[in-house]
This record gives sequence, C-alpha cells and structure tokens, in this order.
Amino acid sequence: QLTLVESGGGSVQPGESLTLSCTGSGFALDGYSIGWFRQAPGKEREGVSYIDRSGGFTRVADSVRGRFTIARDNARNSVTLQMDNLKPEETGVYYCAALTWNGFGWNDPRGYGDWGQGTQVDVSL
Repeated sequence: QLTLVESGGGSVQPGESLTLSCTGSGFALDGYSIGWFRQAPGKEREGVSYIDRSGGFTRVADSVRGRFTIARDNARNSVTLQMDNLKPEETGVYYCAALTWNGFGWNDPRGYGDWGQGTQVDVSL
C-alpha cells in the first residue's frame, strides 16, 4: 500500500499559475512512475501529465502542452506539476497516482493502483 498526498491547490484567476506537489509517505516516490489526473464534477477522470521513474520521460495532455510542466524533486520525495496560464476549464480535483499495473496507457486510470486524496483547483474570475 502506497500513500500519496497532493498539495498546492487553490483558487486562482484565469491566466494565473499554481504548482501542485505529490509527496510519498513512507516510501520512495522515485520507485514509481507517477501520473496526474483531473476530475471535474460530472466528467470522467482524465490524464493531465506523467513522469517515469527516472524523470527522463514525461507526457502531458495536448490541451496543456506548453503550459504545464511535470518534474521530480527527489530531495523532497515529491513530483510537482507546475501549471501556468490556467484556464477555467481546468478547474477540478487533481489527483496524483502511482503506476502499478501493466498494459494500459499513461493516461488510463486503470494502470494506477494507488491514489492520493486529491487537491482542489478552481480557476475562475
């Protein structure tokens, strides 16, 4: 069982930035590929970004390319998601998750067996 904790969410206006963190509790986060997902009310959970164990292979959703950056901060046992120029449609609960199952794409929740509790991001005027 892996425990992950998200932090850094909050309320911002469109065009502003937030940085989210995903921290492992009691285990080394760099032992797992990590995904960030977003879920808005009434919508399917969707993949936002991904980073492999080494930090050398990353993915971002097309909709956030050029604005979101994922990185590892191993000194803090964490993975960060820097979100710049946020848009209202990017409001939702952001979850980080550890990849634990083979056979699914990076943005498929079915491959992730351990999830954090989520952190709320609100982008509105």
